[in-house]
Amino acid sequence: MPTHRLYIGGEWIAPESGEVFATYNPFNQQPWAMIAQADARDVARAVAAAREAFETNWSRTSGLERAQLMHRLADLLERDADRMGTLESTDNGKIVRETRSQMRFVARTIRFFAGYADKLWGKVIPLDRRDVFDYATLEPLGVIGLITAWNSPIALLGNKLPAALAAGNCVVAKPSEHASVTTLEFARLVEEAGFPPGVFNVVTGDVRTGQALVSGGGLDKISFTGSGHGGREIAAAAGRTLTPVVLELGGKSPNIIFEDADIAKATVGALAGIFAATGQTCIAGSRLLVQRSVYPGIVAALAERAGRIRLGNPLDLTTEMGTAANRPQFERILSFIDSAKHDGARLVAGGAAATAGDLKHGLFVQPTIFADVDNAMPLAREEIFGPVLSIIPFDDEDEAIRVANDTRFGLASGIWTQNLNRMHRVSAALKAGMVWVNTYRAVAAQTPFGGVKESGVGRERGQEGLMEFLTTKNVMINLSEEDRDPFAVQT
Repeated sequence: MPTHRLYIGGEWIAPESGEVFATYNPFNQQPWAMIAQADARDVARAVAAAREAFETNWSRTSGLERAQLMHRLADLLERDADRMGTLESTDNGKIVRETRSQMRFVARTIRFFAGYADKLWGKVIPLDRRDVFDYATLEPLGVIGLITAWNSPIALLGNKLPAALAAGNCVVAKPSEHASVTTLEFARLVEEAGFPPGVFNVVTGDVRTGQALVSGGGLDKISFTGSGHGGREIAAAAGRTLTPVVLELGGKSPNIIFEDADIAKATVGALAGIFAATGQTCIAGSRLLVQRSVYPGIVAALAERAGRIRLGNPLDLTTEMGTAANRPQFERILSFIDSAKHDGARLVAGGAAATAGDLKHGLFVQPTIFADVDNAMPLAREEIFGPVLSIIPFDDEDEAIRVANDTRFGLASGIWTQNLNRMHRVSAALKAGMVWVNTYRAVAAQTPFGGVKESGVGRERGQEGLMEFLTTKNVMINLSEEDRDPFAVQT
């Protein structure tokens, strides 16, 4: 069983405490790798290494050179996409068909931001006085802390790291203790690509490591993906040092099917929106709003298809849905299912752990659907982060919008309709950072990603994601040679 060290300043080092812990394969619940537990001393060393690399090297590296290194990294990730996907599926139970695809998408994202690295142009600003020349530049922030969750470690890293590097920042990454292996293996690709030591650092461990990174000082920004509880803790800690944050948190996303939709496509979209990734994604379409005239048929079709979803070994290419990523999450999902049964929601598919045959050793949950859900039920209010769908009927467009927006979250949303006017009306009315129309869970490197309300602060990917890691410096130059009264009002 391999033991993974910390990656700090271009070196693989053991944690100061010597403490390590096992990470478990959720398919068979067996330990398969040992991970280093970093403490505050390790974290401080990583932040110092990043600072030194920024001050002495990376901030002075041209955009062209940064782009070349990033393109090389993308090449290596594409080369190792299958291997990296296998490692990630072993670590978190997501099907390998998706994890391998995610590796290639991250490579695409790296290339997208590499294209920005030599195009961080400032601007000249015309002022009222003709004898004053003014310009503004875009400059990197410095050292960024990147904290990612267990559901998609490399995909989440890919939402943050490429923009940070292209902007000229150095990074300390902290993956979840439940899924750290691929982030460490990614560090080997960074090393092979030829990045200067200290530009990318990885510290692993539990909440203690995260607390040390957030509270220890030395960071110029923190980008976090995870739970709302974690986001609040990080924002509070960062606030004490006035460290700015990007927070990508949870969702309870409404996926709305109108009666004029292409029902076949909408049904497939609803199914993929919740059961892909075992529902363990912040953008999961966990609330399906269906217009009452087509409600019975859609409920029946989804229940029938959910019963045929193939569960199995995440490394098997024929598997359609994998496991819960870890035991605490597995138990949390099942507790929500049990509560929903008592709250009066109508169970139409699944509703328990899946234990037949080879599934008995894994953390499998049956694809579960509840119909006739009231939007006030905890089932419709709380982010379950599992393969559990709530179906809610509605009568008209106004009711659909009202129910969709009746949530403390505001990350993603979906609309299924063939009415062009409705597409635009409902898209404008939804309180969410993202709206998909006649599709769901589609991604692109060019588009901004993020939410409103309790779903987070800031944006990832797209030009907006790049700007999160830059600051503006204004330079004003007096070209006049006149002597001016120092006490005169300057205009």
